[in-house]
Amino acid sequence: MPKRRLMTPGPTQVPEPARLAMARQVIHHRTPEFRAVFAEVLLGLKYVFQTENDVLVLTSSGTGAMEAAVVNVAPRGSKVIVLESGVFSRRWAQISERFGIQAVRHAVPWGQAIEPADVERLLAEHPDTVAVLGTLMESSTGVGHDVQAIGEMVAKTDALWVVDAISGAGAMQCLTDRWHIDVLVVGSQKALMTPPGLAFLAVSDKAWRQVERATPQAFYFDLKFHRDKIHGAAGSDTPWTPAHTLIAGLGESLKQIRAEGIEAVWANSALLARATRAGVQAMGLEVFAARPAEGMTAVRFPAGIDGKAFLKRLEARFGVKLAGGQLELDGQIFRLAHFGLVDELDIIATLAAIELVLDEMGHAVTLGTAAAAASRVIQGKPADADK
Repeated sequence: MPKRRLMTPGPTQVPEPARLAMARQVIHHRTPEFRAVFAEVLLGLKYVFQTENDVLVLTSSGTGAMEAAVVNVAPRGSKVIVLESGVFSRRWAQISERFGIQAVRHAVPWGQAIEPADVERLLAEHPDTVAVLGTLMESSTGVGHDVQAIGEMVAKTDALWVVDAISGAGAMQCLTDRWHIDVLVVGSQKALMTPPGLAFLAVSDKAWRQVERATPQAFYFDLKFHRDKIHGAAGSDTPWTPAHTLIAGLGESLKQIRAEGIEAVWANSALLARATRAGVQAMGLEVFAARPAEGMTAVRFPAGIDGKAFLKRLEARFGVKLAGGQLELDGQIFRLAHFGLVDELDIIATLAAIELVLDEMGHAVTLGTAAAAASRVIQGKPADADK
């Protein structure tokens, strides 16, 4: 069996200190010991999200936090604008409609990004909108959105700016407070380098005022319960039994991020993104996203290549696990992450493996060109410079 190399945009590799923390004997969660760990985790999350707002921790997947965001800020019968650019942003509309909330869908072709000017127009056309729902990084297509510019448009209105940063936060710049993000939704299994099972919401004062006015549509996901517990007299706590072994692991991963510095983390993801795309283009392949995100790259399979067979062969021979396309993009693209524990050698090795498998499957490539192009970017040289 080849060595496993997990290069998907979630779940991602987990650092050894985090794995060891999760292997310790289970403690009780209603103790000073857990509350101390939890309080440190909340501070670490605020640092990564660049916020002074309350950060709430749910024992759920990222989709659970998306649902929590919707049902707490949008009353049944209200209206939201959904900025749809792929599988995951589409989920905002699916959740909203399930709870009797009108979703005004603004959909762009997959691979394209939402234009801030369109958001401004939609808000003018729908002045009764209670929230605009969008994504930082649409990981089904590799698109990064101009969350800052959209936030500036939304901030001029009474509507809330609710952002799915499940795969983007910690991988690319996200200044929650400065960019007027009212509810930020994040998952544990992406750039935060923790196994699946935790989700987070950073909630602004503007959002809390709307939460207070809305009739609760949730019990487990009632965010007021969570807010009251993190500010309780006993110290930082949760209303329900938390996945506290995962929280212990998260604490170690957050320490690693803080030690490196969030700006350095963002810069490293951006460098690996440039290197990856240089390597992809050196192979003659096409980057799928018109506005690529720093956290991942989506790539079109060349004509004549069976995408599903390619991914199976890549994993069987080299242990490299990439993500394929979803729904309309099934078999059309592959998706490669460059955040978290991924480093320069991971990128170079993955590009070399992709070349070898493409060559085996009959696609004309010049072996070594992708790794060479990526290496030149990493060394600060033009990707197409002479060797």
